[in-house]
Amino acid sequence: MQIAILLYDKFTVLDAIGPFQTLSSLPGAEVVFVAEQAGPVLDDTRALSLVATKSLAEVSSPDIVVVPGSPEPALGNEAILDWLRAVDATTTWTTSVCTGSLILAAAGLLKGRRATSHWLALEQIKQFGVESTGQRVVFDGKYVTGAGVSAGIDMGLTLAGKIAGDEHAQTVQLMIEYDPQPPYDAGSPDKAPAALVEKFRAQQV
Repeated sequence: MQIAILLYDKFTVLDAIGPFQTLSSLPGAEVVFVAEQAGPVLDDTRALSLVATKSLAEVSSPDIVVVPGSPEPALGNEAILDWLRAVDATTTWTTSVCTGSLILAAAGLLKGRRATSHWLALEQIKQFGVESTGQRVVFDGKYVTGAGVSAGIDMGLTLAGKIAGDEHAQTVQLMIEYDPQPPYDAGSPDKAPAALVEKFRAQQV
């Protein structure tokens, strides 16, 4: 089972690493980090890079595709969009985290489907004919989308359970000690201070 995690300039690291950590132990899993060209790819902070072990041309039929998000998702990168359309024809699961769902939508893969994204992108994704939802993880057929950044862990665990069963997913959760007890209850726009939410909404205009 080949799991291809897409990398592109200014991707968000946790969007890629959360699913990597939760899916890489699936039975028979072969994880590849893939980009337009093999080699290091800088993240959105410009302080960290992950290495793409294969180029897009070298990965033609992955079983699972994971598309991470970014403050600047690669919506106009035709090489990436064409690759996603091509591999989606044979994937078992096509997935995204955060604004990665915008990339899937830009490729035309989510039209008429339900999907989630980062809370600041929920209106934008509607422009691609997607039924937007603020749920943390959304399944629509073989398409699985996770909400903002940290939701990639939830997406990966949920998908691992679908593929390998509840006990496997529970084992992964236990071994990574994923037992969230955040110091603040501000992890969604419904819970965060209103002024903070409006500050970031204003920056989107």
